[in-house]
Amino acid sequence: MDHYSLTDKAICAETGRRIKALRLRKNLTQQQLSEATALSLNSIKALESGKGKLLTIITVLRELGALDALENFIPEVTISPLQIARQQGKKRQRASGKRGKKSPGEKASW
Repeated sequence: MDHYSLTDKAICAETGRRIKALRLRKNLTQQQLSEATALSLNSIKALESGKGKLLTIITVLRELGALDALENFIPEVTISPLQIARQQGKKRQRASGKRGKKSPGEKASW
């Protein structure tokens, strides 16, 4: 699925649909999942309709045994050996905000 071709709301709806399908595959009702996760029934319903919060998603995925799916959600950023050598043990704390060098008076191209 090409997520870039979907709206944010469509991605949320698709995520909710997939979580619902996973719950049904485990043969759980929304009420049973609600009780197992200590979340309200309304939270489960909201999640499955594409309006869930990240904490709710994590809690439900944990209960459904699919927490490892988060690894693909935002994969760990790896650093090349050259970048590691340049940093000399310094961990990046913030972004510089600079996108590239421009000569004085040059206008942004975006």
